[in-house]
Amino acid sequence: MQPTFPGVFQYAYFVADIEQAAAQFAELLGAGPFFVAPHHKTTQFQYKGQPIEADVSYAFGYAGDAQIQLIEQHDETPSIYRDMFPIGSYGLHHVARLVQDYEWEKKQLSDKGFDLACELYADGVWASYFDTRAAIHCYTELHSISDRILKTFDHWRASNRTFQAGQDSLFAR
Repeated sequence: MQPTFPGVFQYAYFVADIEQAAAQFAELLGAGPFFVAPHHKTTQFQYKGQPIEADVSYAFGYAGDAQIQLIEQHDETPSIYRDMFPIGSYGLHHVARLVQDYEWEKKQLSDKGFDLACELYADGVWASYFDTRAAIHCYTELHSISDRILKTFDHWRASNRTFQAGQDSLFAR
């Protein structure tokens, strides 16, 4: 089964400070407003097969049809972020795809020889991160689909259409 949503829908950046990064993305790309999940917790989490979950905050915004995710890690716990970026280093961490058949897509990446680095369940959706750095210089996230998450993403995207960087609040609720 092929995904209903081919291609990349999200570009995720590991950053030193979410608020500062959000301001820069708004100024340079018109991204925003950003919806923040501080110290995000999951229902289920595995990093390299172990239940190790770092303390991270996320901010999500849109720049046109591209979702921008900003990630700030608050501790030094081993993570897919620290695997790629040692302390003091930052940049593009992963690209994400929305997939209709989550298990099938996982098998496709696994069959191509990419290692599953992390998998989580939160807010009614599954997400997995495959180490595709040797091929595309970043991780690839597979993100399952639910009606709730599609409505959330649609709301965030619509918020960007009326967002005016410098005039509107950078952070939304």
